[in-house]
Amino acid sequence: MGWLARLGGRRAAPRAAPLLAAEAWDLAFERQRYLERLSNASRARLRETAVALLGTKAINAAGGLVLDDAIVAGIALQAALPVLELGPDAYPPFEEVIVYPSDFIVDRTMEDDDGVVHEWSEAIAGETWDGGPLIIAWDAASGARGGRSGRTTPYAFNVVIHEFAHKLDMANGIVDGVPRFSRTLHPTLSEATWTATLVDALDDFAARVDEAEAAIPRHIDPESLRADRYYATLPLDAYAATDEGEFFSVTSEAFFVTPDRLAAAYPAWFELLATYYRQDLRTPSAP
Repeated sequence: MGWLARLGGRRAAPRAAPLLAAEAWDLAFERQRYLERLSNASRARLRETAVALLGTKAINAAGGLVLDDAIVAGIALQAALPVLELGPDAYPPFEEVIVYPSDFIVDRTMEDDDGVVHEWSEAIAGETWDGGPLIIAWDAASGARGGRSGRTTPYAFNVVIHEFAHKLDMANGIVDGVPRFSRTLHPTLSEATWTATLVDALDDFAARVDEAEAAIPRHIDPESLRADRYYATLPLDAYAATDEGEFFSVTSEAFFVTPDRLAAAYPAWFELLATYYRQDLRTPSAP
């Protein structure tokens, strides 16, 4: 089961979106509890935006997954949230979302500074190709499991928002944590201020990760469950320290799923994200 979108010029050509059962939309909202922060009007517009995305994108199953209306609605709602106030055209053109039942294997190749080529395979929950498809694991997208490792963590984890944030990052031609700004929607945003704030937050977070890892006793594997309590002191998943692009995507997850936690850790960066996404889902302060 799938719906194929064809690109027409720079943007995907509009077509009739699939008609999904009302129960599928209800279940999709129920699975993504953080969407309860939206007003009824915003929830209605989110569904409309999700339908618009389904009118230009293919959602196809792989790895034996049986695609149903609830899966399609769930992915579409999550993908629509970052562009609820930006419009679907904020995403650069691509044709397809591929959905696996769980983590999928990706082969990697890297040449080090000495010219030695290293090859390995890894299981991942999501990946985005510049100009190509977006690939996700449904068990991670459905909310049926915990963090990136499958564990329960205090961090936000939303593979759909994460990968679609990468698409926004790619809209200006480079994955650097700086999305494309609109003169109309983002008149106060500047690339210089955005980059400086991003780098400051990333540097601070990377230092926190180093401190957390230094505290792990040598006899404990940093990838094991026993190491979790050391990383739990961090305000974000340690993966955010990878580079600017991953920091933008991981904090975009947190911006929508655990906004209060992100705002407390990095208020200046949170305010820039709120200005960019034109949303703020933090818990209202008591009068």
